Amino acid sequence: MTTVEPSPGLAQPHRLAWQEARVEAIHAETPEVKSFVLRPQSWSGFTAGQHVDIRLTAPDGYQAQRSYSIASAPDDSGTIELAIEALPDGEVSPFFHDVVEVGDTIELRGPIGGHFIWNAPLGGPLLLVGGGSGLVPLMSILRHRASVAPEVPATLVYSARRYDDLIFRDELFRRRDADAHFRLEVALTREQARDGLHFGRIDAALMARAIGTETPKLTYICGSNPFVEAAASLALAAGLPFGSIRTERYGG
Repeated sequence: MTTVEPSPGLAQPHRLAWQEARVEAIHAETPEVKSFVLRPQSWSGFTAGQHVDIRLTAPDGYQAQRSYSIASAPDDSGTIELAIEALPDGEVSPFFHDVVEVGDTIELRGPIGGHFIWNAPLGGPLLLVGGGSGLVPLMSILRHRASVAPEVPATLVYSARRYDDLIFRDELFRRRDADAHFRLEVALTREQARDGLHFGRIDAALMARAIGTETPKLTYICGSNPFVEAAASLALAAGLPFGSIRTERYGG
């Protein structure tokens, strides 16, 4: 994950110091993704789209560090929510899924990131394109938009392998049904489409339908490297300006 210089006015600590955060809640979102509500000891807030670094230290001193996007919207709760996918060959995610319990403490630092962010002054319309766990920072943006600027049009294009792999599925469908300014396009790549859902990878037709008649002011694309490359190419081919597209890439 690339770290860039913060934008003026962005909530950033003066010094990214490691600190402990208490695990306050754990929820299963899909068979492979759990969300963790953390309360850092000292937290001055964040901007939707930012991430934090997590560090684990073994008894022999070996350390493993990973970055995870924040799924929750900025608020005054003093907590953040991370949605972490269990990776079979991972070092940090299996620990979260198999070992971490409510009441444990985890080392983190942040918030980090000044490019893949959204706040109300940036406006819209917004086009959000996520693949798999790439949904997580987009969820923070969607939740924040719903809280501070629900009049801003937003469309989420979300690609997952199967229906049961859709992270925050119930919340997304609930928002789609209740929010007249929010559109949801779901693509399932390994399961036949259900009513209203697209079967297959995101393609030019789906991208064109997502863009619709309101050209997005900003487009956010997040997922694996191949997913981001493909989605960004489709967005550019559909005529969206290069400078309006922001991307965030996960390792794979």
